[in-house]
Amino acid sequence: MKNRQNLINFSKGVKCIMKRRTAREKALQALFQIDISNTEPSAAIEHVLEGEAGDEYLTSLVLGVIEQKAAIDNLISENLEKWSMDRLATVDRNLLRIAAYEMKFFRTEVPENVILDEAIEIAKIYGDDQSSKFINGVLSKVKNKLQNN
Repeated sequence: MKNRQNLINFSKGVKCIMKRRTAREKALQALFQIDISNTEPSAAIEHVLEGEAGDEYLTSLVLGVIEQKAAIDNLISENLEKWSMDRLATVDRNLLRIAAYEMKFFRTEVPENVILDEAIEIAKIYGDDQSSKFINGVLSKVKNKLQNN
């Protein structure tokens, strides 16, 4: 992705660090926008920042999920029962992608239980009544699979 390095360089130059919860929520919003309207990642990130400073963690989540989408979707799909990725609600699908990406690629930096808890809490805000339970069930299986590999 040609804009990746520019976005990362921009994010690294920022002195204000966004809370990781906020970065995850904004990553969800950006990935939702990309999923629905095929927006360029840089435009989606800029849109969700609403004039605020960029954030390295937000940028890494969005670009990482996009770059690793096939592997992440496969990991999630292996742990879905009676569901397929395309049948999932867009919020649930992208929240699962973010959390699975973090569990797979940031497991030494962020404890898996923190990733799981954050995803459940964000699901309660942005998902429907059943999202948090669904996210918890799928991510618990993803966590176990990653620990056993």
